[in-house]
Amino acid sequence: MKVILFGATGMVGQGVMRECLHDPRVTQVLAVGRTATGLTHPKLSELTLPAMADPGMTDWETLDGLLAGYDACFFCLGVSSSGMTEDAYTRITHGLTLEVARTLARLNPGMTFIYVSGSGTDGTERGRTMWARVKGRTENDLRRLPFKAVYLFRPGLIPPLHGARSKTSVYRLFYTLTAPLLPLARRLFPNQVLTTVEIGQAMLNAAERGAPQAVLETADIRRVVA
Repeated sequence: MKVILFGATGMVGQGVMRECLHDPRVTQVLAVGRTATGLTHPKLSELTLPAMADPGMTDWETLDGLLAGYDACFFCLGVSSSGMTEDAYTRITHGLTLEVARTLARLNPGMTFIYVSGSGTDGTERGRTMWARVKGRTENDLRRLPFKAVYLFRPGLIPPLHGARSKTSVYRLFYTLTAPLLPLARRLFPNQVLTTVEIGQAMLNAAERGAPQAVLETADIRRVVA
């Protein structure tokens, strides 16, 4: 399995990267992001695009030769909506994601595309919560693209494992303060807590053998791991 990973320097992406590099089913990983991961591994190559966060600033057609021939894309790239206008959040969350996805669908029609969304995403696109509407629109538009399969992961609370760290200072503080309570939360609320390891393993399993439905909440993701 040859995998393209977007967002490898974020908390979820770090966990997914680790699982990809450790899994014998994966022969090659291309990490695409604004900054380099700093990792060295025989399976890993990187494509660093500093302007990638601005939709329309990257000429994806010039990169066709680098992005073709892959079996799966794990799209873990995302930003917090805190302090952002809906237009700004939409440009990155929807605009960039669809820009990338359309390119990959053109180059790799047999690809499985997996997008990390979030618990509470609004598939109707009409709810009161801004980020949930934008994520819902993104999910819906991804499902219309001609991939082999599209899976939309909606995890809830995500305890980072094996050194994965969030880029967002508020989230880092939250996980630091709540770390002693997370094992208890996992036992009490198993359908709300999913580790970075489980997300990575579920992505690999879904890419290899599929998943029962397109939209996967925490409990569904855990079943794909099993």
